[in-house]
Amino acid sequence: MSALSVRSFASFTLPVGLLASLVVGPAQAQPPRLDVPYVPTPEPVVAHMLQLAEIGPDDYVIDLGSGDGRIAISAVQDYGARAAYGIDLDPERISEAQENAEREGVADKVTFEQGDLFQKDISEADVLTMYLLSTVNMRLRPVILDTLKPGTRVVSHAFNLGDWEPDQSDVINGSSVFLWIVPAKVAGQWTLELDGRNHQVELDQRFQKVVGKVDGQPDVLSGQLKGNELRFTFDDRLYVGQLNGDRIEAVPADGAQQGWVARRS
Repeated sequence: MSALSVRSFASFTLPVGLLASLVVGPAQAQPPRLDVPYVPTPEPVVAHMLQLAEIGPDDYVIDLGSGDGRIAISAVQDYGARAAYGIDLDPERISEAQENAEREGVADKVTFEQGDLFQKDISEADVLTMYLLSTVNMRLRPVILDTLKPGTRVVSHAFNLGDWEPDQSDVINGSSVFLWIVPAKVAGQWTLELDGRNHQVELDQRFQKVVGKVDGQPDVLSGQLKGNELRFTFDDRLYVGQLNGDRIEAVPADGAQQGWVARRS
């Protein structure tokens, strides 16, 4: 870590943006009434969240409930993200985060905005980080699934996404950290071309898990999505394919069937 580590921040903000209301006085707007306490996050948890996201130089990181800015700043400074953005309801936290970014010399790559995260377009995120409550996560879940591109990594501290099982979960010094990889949408009718034959496939999807009928036979195909990559087994053979629009094309993988393609019907 650089001279700025998470130790140099006093605390980390829980998602006040969705659980607060603005109290407007007769003369001027008052600071937001915050219903969730300002809670510190241990250094190992912050570091593990960013490591789990496998941030690279092409990644744009969006941090929801960004508090003093530690995740967004560290994503750029310590993990090489090309840019980061944080949003928080509390203007005091935004001012603090901006000062921290300027002090650390990353203000050209890290920006912060005061506001309601549900009013923000997060579709450009390559990595989404959050420390929110369960109820807020569940409100966010359809937004994540419907607007983030397949392959986007979502990392949450402490709170999960209900029955959407994480792709990975760890416990760091007693704190849970969860990772999800946004799956592509593959449910529906497909024609699988293999060995000169066409098979009619009907895929059912539950988040990243996929099951399907083949030529009318139920539950003969099962698989898993990782972004745009679909791995499934059929007739005791492994298939690995990459979704590209309305096509799934075979990609090289150890032990996988080659020379097949599926087209959406």
